[in-house]
Amino acid sequence: METPLHSVKELFAQLGLPSDTLAIERFLIDKTPLLPGTLLANASFWTIEQRVFLEEEWHRDADWVSTIDLLNMLLTKKSSYKVEAL
Repeated sequence: METPLHSVKELFAQLGLPSDTLAIERFLIDKTPLLPGTLLANASFWTIEQRVFLEEEWHRDADWVSTIDLLNMLLTKKSSYKVEAL
């Protein structure tokens, strides 16, 4: 996976979510793991606007795609992570 151009904190801010470290960690704990086979943009916790952003940016292979893929990985399995490093 290539180095993301945007951080996870920037992605959360772009999605209109709290983007401080603690809020992101809580979000990941609350939403992990996604059910097997669930596409990130199709997860039930997104608003329509968030879902559209995730789908469009991923399909365009935009500069957000690496960060979206990283968020998908973080939500797919429980793992230890340091949000500050993301």
